[in-house]
Amino acid sequence: MSEIYLIRHGEITQSSPRRFVGQTDLPLTDRGREQIEKVAVFLLGRGVGRLLCSPLSRCVESAGIIGAALGIVSEIVPDLREIALGAWEGLTVDEVRERFPGRYEARGRNLAGFRPPDGESFADVQRRAWPAFETATVEQGEPLAIVAHGGVNRVLLCRILGMPLENLFRLEQHYACVNILQEDEGEFRVGAMNSRPT
Repeated sequence: MSEIYLIRHGEITQSSPRRFVGQTDLPLTDRGREQIEKVAVFLLGRGVGRLLCSPLSRCVESAGIIGAALGIVSEIVPDLREIALGAWEGLTVDEVRERFPGRYEARGRNLAGFRPPDGESFADVQRRAWPAFETATVEQGEPLAIVAHGGVNRVLLCRILGMPLENLFRLEQHYACVNILQEDEGEFRVGAMNSRPT
């Protein structure tokens, strides 16, 4: 049985009111770097031999901090990038409602399948992220760390737990949280979820 540490990147700058981020490439804040440094300390001595991350800079930087502490170089996996929100990227909820009447409500009725213009659905994200996750983890042998995003982590956890994607926001994924998973002959178990090292 091998262990997998599925991590969300550290804190990024958010405006008030909040805006849809998706694949907008925002850097970590100073607090986000401090959060990830705590994750790196948590992972010391756990035998992590491989470190994967999304190509977005908030994950690349988070993985760089972890990799420097563990003495390993991270590998970028394009299919672990966050959901693409297309024309909604950078907009507030009020702006979405104004520019795309009725569509925000339609998303709420179909979280799994709804796609913003030029964007992806969470089902799309699961279809691309799960094969990448499975390829990286099955028969890995040594502990593995993956730095990804709130949306990506949720769709992976839904698949592992057999939860419908419509319920994905019932799973909290705070900045710099760690989900501890075990893989045994292609079967996955969740040992801990949304843990925040202190």
